Amino acid sequence: MCKDCCKKGGCTMAIIAKILVIVGGINWGLIGLGMLLGSVDGWNVVNMIFGSVSTLEAIIYVLVGVGAVMMIFGCKCGKCINGVCESCAKEEAPKTEGTM
Repeated sequence: MCKDCCKKGGCTMAIIAKILVIVGGINWGLIGLGMLLGSVDGWNVVNMIFGSVSTLEAIIYVLVGVGAVMMIFGCKCGKCINGVCESCAKEEAPKTEGTM
């Protein structure tokens, strides 16, 4: 029995990738806007939040890049391809007993 887990638009990794790409896009938009308005450093929100820890800032940028690549190629899991999670797919699988 499905518990509405199949109606959320993809697997957890696909949702995380979408969020990361949105965060990255907003960050780049703010950087460009800050540069157009004459700010020397721009408005790099990731740098403002994690600038003191450059390794963490780099990891955030890498995760945004991985999210973008995932958005390009798409997720290949059953939930993203078929719209059904694994537990529901097992329940909905047709019975093949008695067929040759």
